[in-house]
Amino acid sequence: MKRDSNLSYSFTNAATETATSNLTKSLMQHCNRYKGGDTGRGSSQLATTAGLFLLSCVAMWLSLRGGVIWPVIFLWLPTGGLLVRLFIIQHDCGHLSYFKTRKANDTTGRLLSLFTVTPYGFWRDTHNMHHAASGNLDARGIGSIDTLTVREYKALPPLPRLIYRLYRNPVIALLIGPPLHIMLIQRLPIRSTSIFLPGYKTVSTKKTWRSILGLDIALLFFYGGLSLIIGATNVALIFVAPVVTAAWIGGWLFYIQHQFENSYWAKTSEWNFQEAAVMGSSYYKLHPVLQWFTGNIGLHHIHHLCSLIPNYKLQECLDANEDLKKINVMTLHQSLRSIPLALWDESKKAMISFRQYERMRPTSAE
Repeated sequence: MKRDSNLSYSFTNAATETATSNLTKSLMQHCNRYKGGDTGRGSSQLATTAGLFLLSCVAMWLSLRGGVIWPVIFLWLPTGGLLVRLFIIQHDCGHLSYFKTRKANDTTGRLLSLFTVTPYGFWRDTHNMHHAASGNLDARGIGSIDTLTVREYKALPPLPRLIYRLYRNPVIALLIGPPLHIMLIQRLPIRSTSIFLPGYKTVSTKKTWRSILGLDIALLFFYGGLSLIIGATNVALIFVAPVVTAAWIGGWLFYIQHQFENSYWAKTSEWNFQEAAVMGSSYYKLHPVLQWFTGNIGLHHIHHLCSLIPNYKLQECLDANEDLKKINVMTLHQSLRSIPLALWDESKKAMISFRQYERMRPTSAE
């Protein structure tokens, strides 16, 4: 399993598979030392992030009250970044890693749903399904971006093939899709499944209804009440715009964490959880300021290897292991190369673009 040295850890000895297996086991043992929540650190991070978020919202309201719009526009981006950080905290609560007790995690996660507008219970279940089967070609369809193999794409009838191309188009996948999903699709109590991979994993209808409709009602009362107090237009400017901004940031992060050239996909018979976690997740090396706003989620290979590590321990886990610093490293500039990638080429063991697919000879695409 030779990997691109610009993006990944490179094995060059003859016993590649053994080396990979030994490495992932060693990394798992290392990561397990950092799992588990810390009430003090978690409370401090939550208070700081929520405090800055609410302070920014108050500043926007005071500006609107004074008839000045430009500070509001200026604050949309940092407020959206703080919302991403709040979502990462909610995300950790869903893994039961943020605080020590399940009650503290679930309570915090549900409260944060009012700001992230993401149904905590439903998202927690689907996201954990994503973790349990990430990189498994036989367990796709929920909690992740739909990815077809070259063979599957070629076998599609013309209309589904066109729909998939539209679905994977960067404008739809990265600009239109994330806000649409966060603001609208998550409001609908539907059994989430893939339109391209029928029959794949789904979730309980009862749990879906309870989680999604419960949050919908809470959002109606919370933002409806705020609208009566400060006005619907002000609520939209203060809260909706940062949510859309956060959706764009979060959508990009979710995309780039698994959609890169030398990612990992395998059939169940060959799939390995540890290898999929390490080799199928990127280490998105961001500027410290961007890493702070994104709650260290760019250290995604560590997160997938041990989801019980809270975000505030990921950096120290990375710093203590030289191998983790070399695996699937991707800078902001390098990540832009992944935008066109849309299909998994099983023969090359790599993601390719539609343009690359069109250039392939018919025999190689079969």
